Amino acid sequence: MPYIPHTQDEIKQMLEEIGVASVDELFADIPAEVRFHENEPFPGRSENEVVREMSSILGQNKTYPMFLGAGCYNHYVPAAVRAIISRSEFFTSYTQYQPELSQGFLRALFEYQTFICQLTGMDVSNVSLYDWATSLGEAALMAARVRKDRPNIIITKTTHPARVEVLKTYIKGAGLNIIEAGYEKGSGQLDIEKIKSVVNKDTCMVYMESPNFFGVIDETAPEVSKIAHEAGSLFVLGTDMLSLSVLRSPAEFGADIVIGDAQSLGNPVSFGGSQLGVIACKKEYVRDMPGRLVGETHDAEGRQGFVLTLQTREQHIRRQKATSNITTNHALNAVASAVYIAWMGAGGLSELGALLIKKPKEVSERINDIKGWRAPIFDSHHFREFVAVSEDDPEVINKKLLKEGITGGLSLRKWYPELGNAALYCVTECCGEEDIERLLTVLEI
Repeated sequence: MPYIPHTQDEIKQMLEEIGVASVDELFADIPAEVRFHENEPFPGRSENEVVREMSSILGQNKTYPMFLGAGCYNHYVPAAVRAIISRSEFFTSYTQYQPELSQGFLRALFEYQTFICQLTGMDVSNVSLYDWATSLGEAALMAARVRKDRPNIIITKTTHPARVEVLKTYIKGAGLNIIEAGYEKGSGQLDIEKIKSVVNKDTCMVYMESPNFFGVIDETAPEVSKIAHEAGSLFVLGTDMLSLSVLRSPAEFGADIVIGDAQSLGNPVSFGGSQLGVIACKKEYVRDMPGRLVGETHDAEGRQGFVLTLQTREQHIRRQKATSNITTNHALNAVASAVYIAWMGAGGLSELGALLIKKPKEVSERINDIKGWRAPIFDSHHFREFVAVSEDDPEVINKKLLKEGITGGLSLRKWYPELGNAALYCVTECCGEEDIERLLTVLEI
């Protein structure tokens, strides 16, 4: 049955109204060679037969142990999360233009915002953005609005390379410049002296990530924050929200804006996405924050209610006053994260966070014991990921791992040639002991 059923008479009437003879004529502009011409794949079969056929096809899929992260992480998603976000009230919802009809959805998003503020220590969080990369781009434009006539953005070389590319796209036409500061080869942390040399009165934003792209927990954040503020710049910290279950909140060392990703909080990998972009800030900057913000209020009879308090897109306000052209957000992903956080609780989150420091450390030490390997190459604490260097090319090693049904780490040669045969490995709670043993066995060959 079609999603929107119409009788043949209704279809004929609509076609006559717009002046075409058939539904096929609506697609006349699509070249014939790219159209789908095959017949119905399951002609004359019952639903039961189709389900059995599809199950047989899907049964051919293989699930590989995954030691690949680099921005999208394979964490266990409790069944409760999937069950709740699959409810039609959430699953089919879009934009909450009619708050009186969207109270449950708005409340769930309000809870998400509250959780993000508790994790980051910030005063306010929006409903969500697309991913960490777009959050970085939006934070840069936001900082430029707050600190006018300051064209320079300082980022660190330990920033995820894909996010840097998105940032470059965001600032095109905005008159902003990116200045990159290096990292210390021994620790993998930000080089403070290099930061000091590039931050000045022309800097609107100083940005760093912790844990950074190498998985290193960068302990220079308090000092970087001080350097940025002494120059009158905003300090922006990028972080994975799950790491804040065990690390200090960015507010403790003076972050003005916190961005990051919450994909690891209840959202599956799903072929590389979708992500869940986070942006939170101090309350004095809320008018310059992009996206939407759900607020709590009361109606004329004093009953609690929820509304979209802040909508900064040009669709909602005069274009010249818009702070962003962000359209929708990843609201369903945000609800999933809210459910995940509530389900896990503070104790469950901190327990998982501690495991994501301990387990990768143990695996890296075992890799380090293999002849021809060194791991981790940075003398720092790590969260979930670490960099390992081998005598062989990482791409060759990954092909060997894939033949054994294992997804290996990400080769870093493209972005960090100075590290040689380096690869970024990820270890989560989904990497079982048997998986780890298989990985080590192949690496030893």
